Amino acid sequence: MPTFAQCVDLVDDAARIAEYRRLHERIWPEVAAGLRELGVRNMRIWISGTRLFMTYDAPDGFDPTRDYQTYAAQPRVQEWDALMRTYQRPVPAARDGAWWSAMECVFDLDAQP
Repeated sequence: MPTFAQCVDLVDDAARIAEYRRLHERIWPEVAAGLRELGVRNMRIWISGTRLFMTYDAPDGFDPTRDYQTYAAQPRVQEWDALMRTYQRPVPAARDGAWWSAMECVFDLDAQP
């Protein structure tokens, strides 16, 4: 099961960041269910200042650019995504049209001798 890492920035506003944190204390049930239906496991989002860093495990062959489309087609998920985008902005290194930016693993302790 591969692990994926992505990042996005938050709007630099302390009140908005506090609200984003509050919303993530208990995300909408349909959003959690949709992610689990995709096979996403162990999803975690970390924060440092305005930078969010997300990791998750997904089934072999999972392609975020392809497989999120069925998840994103659900009306309640679309509402959640639209709401979250009011708090977020792509990182400077994001590819054109990308929101959450894929990150490349450059070190894995388990791969070391």
